[in-house]
Amino acid sequence: MSDEDDEETPAVELGEGESVEGAPLARVTSRLTWPQQKSEVTRKEGESVIRTPEGPRSIEELLSEVETTYFASRREFTEAVESVAGTGPVPTE
Repeated sequence: MSDEDDEETPAVELGEGESVEGAPLARVTSRLTWPQQKSEVTRKEGESVIRTPEGPRSIEELLSEVETTYFASRREFTEAVESVAGTGPVPTE
């Protein structure tokens, strides 16, 4: 394959399906440093809307259902949010 062919065809073809409302949880967690208090996560990212199997939900809404008040790591935060939000297929618009 020549360099010209590489420029003409994308490496990954994007679909034309319906869009998904909200951001992936990983995008929100990547903007934070760890450890974090629950109140600080809410202050910094509370308005962020993430994708869940039940539809888009804000971080603030999800954290209101989490009993943990301090997250020592990104993994701990992710597990706490996923325990409330669930995991699985995300509905499209």
